[in-house]
Amino acid sequence: GRARGAGVCKSRPLDLVFIIDSSRSVRPLEFTKVKTFVSRIIDTLDIGPADTRVAVVNYASTVKIEFQLQAYTDKQSLKQAVGRITPLSTGTMSGLAIQTAMDEAFTVEAGARGPSSNIPKVAIIVTDGRPQDQVNEVAARARASGIELYAVGVDRADMESLKMMASEPLEEHVFYVETYGVIEKLSSRFQETFCALDKCALNTHGCEHVCVNDRSGSYHCECYDGYTLNEDRKTCSAQDKCVLGTHGCQHICVNEGTGSYHCECYEGYTLNADKKTCSVRDKCALGSHGCQHICVSDGATSYHCDCYPGYTLNEDKKTCSVIEEARRLVSTEDACRCEATLAFQDKVSSYLQRLNTKLDDILEKLKVNEYGQIHR
Repeated sequence: GRARGAGVCKSRPLDLVFIIDSSRSVRPLEFTKVKTFVSRIIDTLDIGPADTRVAVVNYASTVKIEFQLQAYTDKQSLKQAVGRITPLSTGTMSGLAIQTAMDEAFTVEAGARGPSSNIPKVAIIVTDGRPQDQVNEVAARARASGIELYAVGVDRADMESLKMMASEPLEEHVFYVETYGVIEKLSSRFQETFCALDKCALNTHGCEHVCVNDRSGSYHCECYDGYTLNEDRKTCSAQDKCVLGTHGCQHICVNEGTGSYHCECYEGYTLNADKKTCSVRDKCALGSHGCQHICVSDGATSYHCDCYPGYTLNEDKKTCSVIEEARRLVSTEDACRCEATLAFQDKVSSYLQRLNTKLDDILEKLKVNEYGQIHR
């Protein structure tokens, strides 16, 4: 767009719908003036999918959506589309036009951005007559749905109806011009209304590092990476990245005071190439090896335990016993083993004896049987 206030003005993103009266009372030449007024406002806006989107609703006794919010994404094609609009017929169904805009133009399907976007929904209604339908209730519903309504009256427009349609405060939302010839002058008023002053460009912001314009027309300060905004919301202090807990050091974070830091490792560990994680340099240095006497490192990842002279390593491979003690343990073990073996042997021999007796009985019986059969 053209330079606005030496680059101090940036238009806020809007979902903007023009509702224009093209009934017969508006002569063709005058209707051209309305279209010029619309184009002038478009000129002052930043048009684009992420900036302002524009739709036009044309009305008389019927209502026609000329194009929806998502139809044109650049200023040139938008203004060409406005130029192609032709007047409708008789009648002034302002209420129906507002209702149509609310139901069909301000929908997400038609290209409006939803409530979560915080992008204002704005309608500018331009009329030179008195509505032939009820505008009071429908305008109230439109305002309640979050649409900001501006009413522009020309010539014989009914002032009371304009006030019924427009949003509060009325002095900022109701405009009246004597003729269509001077309507263009209003475009600068709308430019100011839709202009978010570029507070950052004014250089009075006082931000130490970065000034960021907000969509609402105000601004806030931010800091360079590694710095934090102070309580005054303007100046910045170097962050203690270690306190933030975002440093990613596996073991120790060391603050360097300039908004930067470095990582270190516990004893027995080495810093890896990523400068954040640590690897065991020596398992014995960890103190978690569990060796009662001596830990012997076998490279970075393994170790074994050893004992002082006069001691021997127990079966758990960690604890140590005095060699004499070890002998006694062995001999006690032997003794136990010996007893167990004897007891077992006793059991086996008594079992075998019982078995022998049984076998003798069986053989005796067989003999008796045989003898009986032979002498039958």
